[in-house]
Amino acid sequence: MIEENAADRLDGAPHPRERSLLIGHRQAELGLLEAYRGTRMHHAWLIGGPQGIGKATLAYRFARFILANPDARMLPSGVDDLAVSPEHPVARRIVSGAHPDLLALRRIAEAGKDKIPQDISINAMRDIIRFFGSTAGEGGWRICLVDAADELNRSSANALLKLLEEPPPRSLFLILAHMPGRLLPTIRSRCRTLTLAPLSEDEIVEGLGSFDEVKIPLDEARDVARRAEGSLRRALEIAEGGQASFAAAVEAELQRLPTTDAQALHGLGDKLARRDDALFDLFLRAVTDHIHATVKAGLGDGARRLAPLSEVWEKIDIAAAQVRTFNLERKPFVFQVFGWLAEAGRRRT
Repeated sequence: MIEENAADRLDGAPHPRERSLLIGHRQAELGLLEAYRGTRMHHAWLIGGPQGIGKATLAYRFARFILANPDARMLPSGVDDLAVSPEHPVARRIVSGAHPDLLALRRIAEAGKDKIPQDISINAMRDIIRFFGSTAGEGGWRICLVDAADELNRSSANALLKLLEEPPPRSLFLILAHMPGRLLPTIRSRCRTLTLAPLSEDEIVEGLGSFDEVKIPLDEARDVARRAEGSLRRALEIAEGGQASFAAAVEAELQRLPTTDAQALHGLGDKLARRDDALFDLFLRAVTDHIHATVKAGLGDGARRLAPLSEVWEKIDIAAAQVRTFNLERKPFVFQVFGWLAEAGRRRT
């Protein structure tokens, strides 16, 4: 595993370019394979979907397959997926980040620095211009993988657009986007769009079992999958970060409402006080899910009884933004949230 400080790498897990196994997305894989077999494959693909569901794994899998099979006319008729042996020379070079005909555009810290850039700058785009301005190292395709286009700034997005408008011969752009609708319409219009769906809970469990780094019992894996919202990356964060027990503790206190246990809330606040952003996000998701479930269950109760929940969610949303913006203490926020929820519950009875 290559050690690097990059936005697309999850600590303790292999990078998507190192993964030979694709979890789910069978139809998307078949669609890419059939497109490559065709006589005129589109030069740019926009692969969209929520973060952590396998977009990068699929993109690297497609790039690996094309670089290992540069002439689609020579593909055996029985090939029905994009698998390439991890021992193949192309796969080895991609894992090491050293294939001359694959360029990954992503947010990565400069050598010797710890800070990851906030966006993909125009400086990074110059690497692509040089890349496509040279002859393919192995005489075939040149592939650029953008992970993710959501992180392009205005200048770099416009530079990418110019390349998409006049693509070099035998070039392929694999552009990942967590929210494709926010990209420049002109970029979207020059790409063929492939939208991936969140993974099922069974697929998340399968995915967790495929990582040597994750060793959890099946029942715990299922619990993690339930909380992961279709994202394998999210599931790994929960499993590796010890977040499952914290989420269970939050849910237990939410179920106790409108009564509260001060000692238990102190415990939740102490864990959040460590400035763990992942735990803070998990706490907010659990609270949001609780409010949504309560609203759904009470749809027949009338607007007056549901109004307190709408009000408390607005308060929580504003307070959470202030905690993040001003780096406020998180323990008081926990007591605030449960106090508001308890009051809303009492007003609804």
